[in-house]
Amino acid sequence: MSRYTDANCKLCRREGQKLFLKGERCYSSKCALERRNYAPGQHGQARKKMSDYGIQFREKQKAKRFYGMQETQFRNLYEKAAKKAGKTGENLLILLETRMDNVVFRLGFASSRKEARQLVTHGHFTVNGKKADIPSMELKAGDVIRVKEKSQSSPKFKEVKEMSITVPSWMSVDVEKLEGKIVTLPTRADIDTPVAEHLIVELYSK
Repeated sequence: MSRYTDANCKLCRREGQKLFLKGERCYSSKCALERRNYAPGQHGQARKKMSDYGIQFREKQKAKRFYGMQETQFRNLYEKAAKKAGKTGENLLILLETRMDNVVFRLGFASSRKEARQLVTHGHFTVNGKKADIPSMELKAGDVIRVKEKSQSSPKFKEVKEMSITVPSWMSVDVEKLEGKIVTLPTRADIDTPVAEHLIVELYSK
């Protein structure tokens, strides 16, 4: 599977807003978007009028980049969302939010989704007591996510234990135990990702 290997900060500049791909750096004065608030490349500062297609395409790209996914992964998830009852756009966001890597990030066990994917891949977590090392794993209400016993002594997770963590209303977390739970599936109102999902639906419906 292909993966993005260029500078993450270019993605934020391309979309014109922070995607929070680099953890703490995104909140500091070192953020590239703070210093160069225009698209990368030779013509990045040129003023361009986008077509309807261009607007829809950029919204899809932004959503992909927020959640750190490649096109095939994202399209497959969209098709899965389209088969579910309810609004396709909202279904898509719920599927994105309940991916294992995003849940680890939302629980505060990682500073970014990229770091969360790495921690999951390296086998630091269990779900309902069983090994869980697939970042795209779809979680459901009632699932309990926990840092493995032998991983809890690592500097990374010792640091997490000392943090004050606030999680979305559809989750709960016990920082001392390094354990979190999906209390209920999120609704659209629970998801703060700044994405206009109807534009993605319009794009893929063409």
